[in-house]
Order: sequence, then structure tokens, then C-alpha cells
Amino acid sequence: MGVPDNACVSEPLPAALDRIRALVLDDERLVRAVAAGRRRGESPRWRRTELRYVDLRNGRHLQVTTYDDTQAHTHNVPLGPGVLDAVDDALRAPYGNWHVDTISETVQLRVTKKGAAQVHAQAKARSEPAPARSHDRAKARVLDPAAPFLTAVGISDPDGVVKPSRRDKYHQVEEFLRLLGPALDDALTAGRLAPPTPERPLRVVDLGCGNAYLTFAAYAYLAGVRKLPTTLTGVDVKAPARERNTRVAKELGWDDAVSFVEGDIASAPVEGGADVVLALHACDTATDDALARAVRWQAALILAAPCCHHDLQRQLAGRPTPSPYGLLTRHGILRERLADMLTDALRAAVLRLVGYRVDVMEFVDSDHTPRNLLVRGVRTGAAASPEVVRDYHELTAGWGVSPALARLLEPDLAEVLRS
Repeated sequence: MGVPDNACVSEPLPAALDRIRALVLDDERLVRAVAAGRRRGESPRWRRTELRYVDLRNGRHLQVTTYDDTQAHTHNVPLGPGVLDAVDDALRAPYGNWHVDTISETVQLRVTKKGAAQVHAQAKARSEPAPARSHDRAKARVLDPAAPFLTAVGISDPDGVVKPSRRDKYHQVEEFLRLLGPALDDALTAGRLAPPTPERPLRVVDLGCGNAYLTFAAYAYLAGVRKLPTTLTGVDVKAPARERNTRVAKELGWDDAVSFVEGDIASAPVEGGADVVLALHACDTATDDALARAVRWQAALILAAPCCHHDLQRQLAGRPTPSPYGLLTRHGILRERLADMLTDALRAAVLRLVGYRVDVMEFVDSDHTPRNLLVRGVRTGAAASPEVVRDYHELTAGWGVSPALARLLEPDLAEVLRS
């Protein structure tokens, strides 16, 4: 099956899957294959499957990693008939998207509502070296501590060593970027985000960027590590932050692609909208402002790490607790933690209601920061299920709360909540 480079073509699904099969079975050239999403009216057993080859003491194996809602399950299959069976099992599963990286090309397959395949193939500018095949390789750093931008933002010293006082910040940003890569792949395979090109680069907006640790790190990763044409805009309400960050971008030679805007999260001018929205520790309902703006932009990917959650805490304190949950709010610390959990659960529900697939996860150990929750949303455009609508109504009515995100997106939610 021939697909013109950098073109998207429609073809019968069996033929397209045959090409994916051939790419995955090439143990010399495959870097990684990812299957995710689901076809219309079907659900695969696993939320996501990843395939790559590893070299063990007794020879090369296909490593198959499957993900459910809470954890990953990995097993290694030695080269031979077992590999054929494992690959065919993955291809038979009703995944809606495949993303395959080889040393020379990237191929993306999306299954349409009518059961055909939309295939996009893009050759790499130059063939990559053979991928690492080590099974127990040390966890590689995403960011080189000696990267100039880390010194510029004060995380590393002039010798390229992370400052003791900034180790938690460095670790936090590293772990955020470890999640950004797979999340971006999910957004690409979901079919709502076209592969970036110099003519249409990936548009990333960091809402509430502050000192722009994450802004600069995200650009270094996307443009430097992933080699993706990228523009990135940081938004912060403080003029000194805009001035400082603009100066740093210019010193790094990144000011043609990285810019900063002064203004609040909800209304600061951002030309062209966003494909990816980042919001790291925007305080209280500022996180809701960031999520709402991302939804209005129809951003393909949202990554938000919430901070404090005062809005629902105030609402819970002002009304009786529904029976039989009085013990959960009798003590202030328990009421506070309940409000935190309720806030983020309702944020995730609202995003699902407006067409996002959502995961809520820990993105960094609590030893490094107690603010370690990440809300990840990938836009699918799928209609909310009746179960999500019902559960949302019951949860908000039962506790007598009105989530800030729902208030901000009231026009978007009105029709779906009437269904």
C-alpha cells in the first residue's frame, strides 16, 4: 500500500492495517507503535497498547504494554510465532487510532465513523539511529540540566548543575514533560490534531505561566527533543513576568517562536488560539478559567495541574451536608480535602460533557510537591454518554454545588445537560 509522503488518504481498513502490521513486525526499524481510542460503537479491552522491541539476555523480544484506567501491564514476547500472534491480537482490537514511529517515517491511522481508514504518512528529514533496545535502561532525563534555558530561568547554575533549592522544580517540570509526550501522541492519534508543519506549527499556550519554567521547558522539549515546528505563548497577569520572560526568550534566540502576553487567563489576547493548553498550578478558579478557554479554543490537548480549591470549599461550608456524609465534613481538614477531590472530579466530568476524553492522575511524587494532580483532556468531539450526564446531575444536586467550570461553560453545557 503506497501513501504519498505528508498526505492523508482514505482507504479500506484491512489494507491500512496490513501496512501497520508490516511496520510493527520490522524489529530493526520500529521505534514504537501506539494504539488508542475506540471505534464507533466498540470498546477495546485496553485503553491503550504500546509495542516496541527490547533486547534481553536471551534475545530480542516484542514488549507489549497495555494500559487500563489505573496501571500498565507489560509482557515480553520472544521473536517467533508469538510475536505474530501478539501483533495480530492488537490489530484485531477495535482501536480507533494507530501511531507508528520507525527510524525513517511516522504513520498515523484513524478509523472513520464509516469504518474506513484515514492514513497520514510523513517521512523523517533524516533516518534516525537504531532505537535503544535496553529493557532495564536507566530513566533518561528529558531535560539536560546544562540546557541554557534552565540557567536562564534560575533552575541550574552557570556550570549546568541544578541548584539544590530548585531540585523539586526541576523534577516537577521533568515529570510534566514525560506526560506531555504520550499525551501529545494521544491527541495526534485521536485525529483532532494534524501533524505540525513549518507552515502550520503546533500552537501551545501556557496560561498563568509565571516565571515560565514550564513554558521554556515545553518549547525545548517539543521543538528541540521532538523536532516539532512549534510556537508557544505564555500568559500572565503580571507585567514584570512578561518583561522578564520576553527578555529571556530573546537572550535564548527563541523570540521568533516564544512570546509572552500580559493579561488575565480568561481574556488576554492570544492570536490564533491553541492546539495545546498548559496550566500549571493556576490558583483556585484560575484553573477553571484556563480549562474554559481551552474548551472555547477547541484545543486538542489540555494539561492542567490544579492548585488550591477554595470555591467549592466555600460552597460546602455554607449548606448542610447530604446524608449520610456528615462525617466527611464534620472536621475542617476533611471538608477541605473532600472539596479538592469534588472540584477536580467535577472538572473532569464537565470536560467529558463537552467532548473530551479525560484522565486525572498523579504527575509527580508527593515528596516533591503536594500539588501533584494532573487533569489531562484529549478532544474527541464525542457526545457525552447518558451515564455521565446522569452522574453529573446527581453529584451536583446531591451536594448542592455549582462548579466554576460549569458556570463558565454554561452555553456549551446547556443542551447536553437537557438531554
